[in-house]
Amino acid sequence: MPTITTADGTEIFYKDWGSKTAQPVVFHHGWPLSADDWDAQMMFFLGEGYRVIAHDRRGHGRSTQTAEGNEMDTYAADVAALADHLDLKNAIHVGHSTGGGEVAHYVARARPGRVAKAVLIGAVPPIMVQTPANPGGLPIEVFDGFRAALLANRAQFFRDVPAGPFFGFNRPDANVSQGLIDNWWRQGMMGGAKAHYDCIKAFSETDFTDDLKAIDVPVLILHGEDDQIVPIADSAHLAIKLVKHGTLKTYPGLPHGMASTHPDVINADLLAFFKA
Repeated sequence: MPTITTADGTEIFYKDWGSKTAQPVVFHHGWPLSADDWDAQMMFFLGEGYRVIAHDRRGHGRSTQTAEGNEMDTYAADVAALADHLDLKNAIHVGHSTGGGEVAHYVARARPGRVAKAVLIGAVPPIMVQTPANPGGLPIEVFDGFRAALLANRAQFFRDVPAGPFFGFNRPDANVSQGLIDNWWRQGMMGGAKAHYDCIKAFSETDFTDDLKAIDVPVLILHGEDDQIVPIADSAHLAIKLVKHGTLKTYPGLPHGMASTHPDVINADLLAFFKA
């Protein structure tokens, strides 16, 4: 399997498909998933002539099940190491959920010439947890509940999330896909419990405000208006006010996992932004 080894000895698995002379699109997955969550996008944009790349975040998927380094500074450093290894130039970085935070943290620090554009889909920035400066955020007890559920029965927790709010399958009119639920569970259970536990703090408590302000490339923010995981009012609606060159598009009735439930819709909007 293609991997890079980071400075601390962690092996990061990645996929790299398409012509090495084509513009690269780098996909960053959400918690607790893997690069496989981007299958619908990887295949589509490969067909459109792009070089498509996705990695398994440390502790996730086929990468090393790390006990340390499961926080945003290291996640971004791992992405920088991958970009250096592949010598990516003029790349478009697309992140979903936790991966959106990773994109913001990396792009704000990327070497000149590495990044052309960024996309945040159902993404966690600016900050998820409720604080005095972010009164509309989710109470810390919500994330404590995630940690407790993971410790009590990770396998069951990783059934309940996709069968319920992640894809909006708990809505009365939902078109439930058992395949999506099973694939979510498969990806989650490939990763390490310690890394998944630590990542809850990383995605919920990291403040990306300064990252968003520092990004100096075009940013597209896409968010489902029925996102039950990352509520739109305290994420996309705030993030768009912080980026310099931002465009916000929201989708009535669509869930957190809309890139999987509605790939045709999302892929078309991504392609338009890539070509703009």
